[in-house]
Amino acid sequence: MKTTSDSVPEKKVSTLKDEILSNIDNPLQLEHLYLNNKTSFKREFNKAYDEIKENRTAQIWNIRLNFKKEQVLWGTGKEQIFVLVAAIVAGLMAQIPEIAGIEPEYFFLRNMGFVVFPILSGYFAWYHRMPFKNLLGVALAFIISAVYINLLPNDTQSDTLVLASIHLLLFLWSVLGYTFAGGSLQGFQRRLEFLQYNGNLLVMTALLIMAGGLLTGITMGLFLLIDLNIENFYFQYVVISGLAAVPIAGTYLIQANPSLVNNVSPVIARIFTPIVLITLVVYLAAVVITGKNPYHDRDFLLIFNALIICVLAIIFFSVTDTSKSNTGIAVLTFLSAVTILLNVIALSAIVFRISEWGITPNRLAVLGTNILVLTNLTMVAWRLTGTLRGRYGQERIEECIAFFLPFYFLWSMVVVFAFPALFGFK
Repeated sequence: MKTTSDSVPEKKVSTLKDEILSNIDNPLQLEHLYLNNKTSFKREFNKAYDEIKENRTAQIWNIRLNFKKEQVLWGTGKEQIFVLVAAIVAGLMAQIPEIAGIEPEYFFLRNMGFVVFPILSGYFAWYHRMPFKNLLGVALAFIISAVYINLLPNDTQSDTLVLASIHLLLFLWSVLGYTFAGGSLQGFQRRLEFLQYNGNLLVMTALLIMAGGLLTGITMGLFLLIDLNIENFYFQYVVISGLAAVPIAGTYLIQANPSLVNNVSPVIARIFTPIVLITLVVYLAAVVITGKNPYHDRDFLLIFNALIICVLAIIFFSVTDTSKSNTGIAVLTFLSAVTILLNVIALSAIVFRISEWGITPNRLAVLGTNILVLTNLTMVAWRLTGTLRGRYGQERIEECIAFFLPFYFLWSMVVVFAFPALFGFK
């Protein structure tokens, strides 16, 4: 019997489109097809979508594959004008020493915070449409503190002047937090959001400064090619003004695009938290090996305390950004424990120095700060341990951090407004 090719049934080749159509109600198989070749899957799915667009699963996949992510938003015209004017004002304030013929060291020691914080506060007051009575309180806080700090005796050797100027930044930062919360003293969640904003702003500021540094290098190089040295002019009028405007621009970008750095800060926190923990453990071992003594070395003690405050900030930002995994909580618990050990050493050292050589403004300020930080760290470590053991959720840690923030504000007020008079402006 003669067999011809016509008598053999033709086997139909199954295409990716066919597999998608036949497995539209099989989510597991669809996922396998997608993972095997995402590009081809998207192309073939879009070809088949008209045939299955009534299917609920197909509708979900269509959104998943073809969802257009939002581009960077630039806000309304009014917002852009407000931010532009605010940035110009910040830049002009940074030029006050040059315009008014004031010594830069004198001006920036006392007024560094007033270049940025009032304008940022004004932005949030405008953004939240803050009630007039709250806005008036914020304005009075800035005006009174500005007048006060600039009326202090001009003695660069005065410890109380330096302490007041440093703690004034913390005071103004707290006022900014108040305006960030829309003029509300209640609500732990807004305080935590303020900490998250600060972490995001650090990331955005770093990116903008890096971009500005690249632009500066290119600009300098271009002008040098035509034998024009604009270094002094550029740094005085462009770089200084630009640095003052960066926090304004960074804040605006974060507020207009909440997701812009929200995914970056947690990644940075998760990467650097274990690195900081390892560094601190190695550092403690190195201190013991080298025999460094914070009890008699004043400069070492100051650096020691600065390190503790930086680690405390890292813990705060990590807690507000960390995932709810036990690993992240465990790393933060160990980091808190090591930092508490460092704090105990620093606290014992400052108590020893006071008992040996008496009270000075610097020693009292460091003592008060160490007690605050140690108390706060102990509370946070206790909550972290409880969370790790499953006693309660992560929100208890966040509540602990938010609860303690006003105490730093109160301490800053004591150092800024009471220390100079208490120690005779010395």
